[in-house]
Amino acid sequence: MENNELDFKNAENSIKKLFECLKINLPDETPKRYVKMMYDMTKYQNVSNQEIADFVNKTFEIDTKTDSSNMVLVKDIEVFSLCEHHIALMYDMKISVGYIPNKFVLGLSKIVRLADMVCKRLQLQEKIAEDIIEIMKILTRSSDIAVHIRAKHSCVTARGIRNTSSETVTVNFNGKFLNDSCLKSSFLNSLS
Repeated sequence: MENNELDFKNAENSIKKLFECLKINLPDETPKRYVKMMYDMTKYQNVSNQEIADFVNKTFEIDTKTDSSNMVLVKDIEVFSLCEHHIALMYDMKISVGYIPNKFVLGLSKIVRLADMVCKRLQLQEKIAEDIIEIMKILTRSSDIAVHIRAKHSCVTARGIRNTSSETVTVNFNGKFLNDSCLKSSFLNSLS
């Protein structure tokens, strides 16, 4: 999934020029570090959800008659992302993913990995949940998925209104989670 055609040198020169235009003097190594940071934070920008699913694919078949088909929940996955509006950091972000297995379960560390990969894109918090659900559907063959995300956005805390206490919470339900109030409550109650 690495893109060897990236032009890091030109990116460094562009960043240097940007700061020169803003009359900001920086150490010589800063543009290179900034470009590396941006690459690290956006390395899956042009990677499809299917490609992420292919990369993290480690599922295990279960016997739904003898194995549990109760909700699997991985909560408080800590990640960072950048919003596409201001290229501002979404931080103190915690993602929780719950699903009902449908003959397959996904390795628990793979859920953490796919959440991290999805977050390495410029995007909206709402889109993160949609992408996680899409990838989880591919991997688990289940439509019964819930994603809860809580995050602070530096476009709110560090600029603009500068309110440091506000958090953005999104909850996306799919499949049985949409209409089963007991399942929905079980997921939400498990987050506390």
